[in-house]
Amino acid sequence: MNVNDLFKASFGQFGSVFLTGDGAILDLDGTSANRFVIAITMLDVVTFQKLQTLDGLISSISTDDTNETQIDDQFGAETNHADNDATHITTSYEFPKGITIYGKWDHVELNSGKCICYLAPVGY
Repeated sequence: MNVNDLFKASFGQFGSVFLTGDGAILDLDGTSANRFVIAITMLDVVTFQKLQTLDGLISSISTDDTNETQIDDQFGAETNHADNDATHITTSYEFPKGITIYGKWDHVELNSGKCICYLAPVGY
């Protein structure tokens, strides 16, 4: 990835998708998908039904507690433990309006709220 591509990704030049309301889905986890979600900006208070990391990689916050519990081994750091399990995102976690989270996701499903998902090419 060159500097020009980084610049393009940071300004949404690879595309974006607007999601609104319960059940709104952006599903990029198919074999033919050529984009992934690199950032999510909250336009309202948002809760997620499903937030799946790209290809199941241990790299970003998610609703999958299996991946989240392995994050200490992957990065050599402690996470928020509750009975030896890392905390994962559930529908009770609210992301406030106006913030942007960054990561690598291939499936985003809203429980509530509105957001813009910014895309980047697979392999980025």
